[in-house]
Amino acid sequence: MFRVHSNNLRSLLTVGLLLIGLVSQGAIGQERRMVNYGELLSPAYEGWWPNDDGTFKLFFGYMNSNWKQQFDLQVGPKNYFQIVGAGELDDLTIEAYDPELADMGQPTHFYPRRNPFLFTVDVPADFGEKELVWTLSAQDHTARAYGSLLADYRIDPQVISTEVGGAFGSLDDRLRDNVAPELRVEGDSFRRVRVGEVLDLAVYANDPDDFPARSTRPAPSTPERIYRPPSSIVAISGPGLRFSWSVYRGPEAAATFEPVQMKTYTDTRVYANSPWSPPYFIPEPPADNRWQSSVTFTEPGEYVLRGIASDGSLFTYENITVTVSP
Repeated sequence: MFRVHSNNLRSLLTVGLLLIGLVSQGAIGQERRMVNYGELLSPAYEGWWPNDDGTFKLFFGYMNSNWKQQFDLQVGPKNYFQIVGAGELDDLTIEAYDPELADMGQPTHFYPRRNPFLFTVDVPADFGEKELVWTLSAQDHTARAYGSLLADYRIDPQVISTEVGGAFGSLDDRLRDNVAPELRVEGDSFRRVRVGEVLDLAVYANDPDDFPARSTRPAPSTPERIYRPPSSIVAISGPGLRFSWSVYRGPEAAATFEPVQMKTYTDTRVYANSPWSPPYFIPEPPADNRWQSSVTFTEPGEYVLRGIASDGSLFTYENITVTVSP
């Protein structure tokens, strides 16, 4: 449900292939063509909902069409936000970078595949017909996502669950009132370590309404079931509380987590350590709902690590900033 513009004919062909895949019975669920490198990166506007104080929350994510290639794009002329009147940035040749507005908390590291509902931006009650536009440029390709308050983009927790294939793709109306997990990161929001020094991480996460409840459905166990073609338009995952760390800003290859973290993007390959990956096994939470892990860096710099708690349908995020010295 995202609106983007592209200045690259190849992106139009890609969109055409995706649309064909959605209507073709032989390609339901995901495009069968798998390209590891060289494909497009596009921002996505996911929708909005009203906040209790009269402001509005806009949701953004992205699609990296590669299965392996990742990108690092610092906030700047290749990764920026701008607020404009409706349609003012439809022409992709218009440069609109403004350092005072560019940083809206977007990622600078981009994992493969679909990363939906990754972050939010609050806009004021009088935002009206303006657009919050996210521009990304990579692979000689520029694309924009246009955040607006158009009625067709209004969403709720059930829509989010449906878009991410939560609860095995359930359309249960009770998902409209689903409550996102609670998440608390222990320790300071800003940390300092040296290259090679182990940084301990601990979080408390809980699902206050225990909904959608963890599935008792057995995971597929035979090759025929594990490797069978997908049968839904979106990738699906099972319900149940889970937590993972990811690199939100900074070179992901320079950060090593122990234990290895479950992927937070829709890697649908079999046994890919992703909630969307068959056989869809979601590990049981720790007995005290306290996840402990560590991270070690091989390169100096400033990193933003994002902790993500999910019940499979809604997500809660917390960031910590880590300054790594030589």
